[in-house]
Amino acid sequence: MTGFVSFVSSGPGDPELLTVKAVKRLETADAILFDDLSSGPILDHANPEADLIGVGKRAGRPSPKQNHVSRLLVDYAQTGARVVRLKSGDAGIFGRLEEEITALREAGIEFEIIPGVTAASAAAAAANIPLTRRMTARRLQYITGHSVTGALPEQLNMAALADPEATTVVYMGKRTFAELAEKLLAHGLSPETPTLLASGVSTPEQTLRRETLGALPELLRKLETTAPVLILYGPLAEDS
Repeated sequence: MTGFVSFVSSGPGDPELLTVKAVKRLETADAILFDDLSSGPILDHANPEADLIGVGKRAGRPSPKQNHVSRLLVDYAQTGARVVRLKSGDAGIFGRLEEEITALREAGIEFEIIPGVTAASAAAAAANIPLTRRMTARRLQYITGHSVTGALPEQLNMAALADPEATTVVYMGKRTFAELAEKLLAHGLSPETPTLLASGVSTPEQTLRRETLGALPELLRKLETTAPVLILYGPLAEDS
């Protein structure tokens, strides 16, 4: 007997940003494996009889190994359970979705992916700005601020990242953005480039700060928060 796995995107934290399909899957799940950022009020939608298993990973904290998470998904599904893998933001953006899909395919387990609101969209909405701007920001690019080792990823396309006509979103970049900013400036991006620092997007802890590229590293150095941090830079519109 083989069950089914739904990869459910929980959005950035506000349960009202869940899709209708995401809520339906939570309500009917037999087991829910959830990220840290997908806990709290989002789990109020869970089937009260479902097994709830925390499998989240947070930088600098003890976290379950990815192979253990993938094994749990397979083990639960092989009992015939309806399994929800609740992933923060959009499941397909800077998560470990591919490794988990590979494990399910190797075990012959069927699955679906339910998309959701990614933090970049939520941050722009909270700041009352578009991510793209006609004539000045026709391109949008997402990057991760750290590699599997926690350092700034190597082999970055600096020409693309220093493009003054692109909006760039840096996920998980609090610790490495100072290094990235130095490289951006060396590749010609103006220190006056607008930036938006978004923390705890869509949650009660949300903070939004506008700064210039040249000044943002110092702000990040002084920033004290355990909430996820997102950095946007480029030709950002002024908020209303």
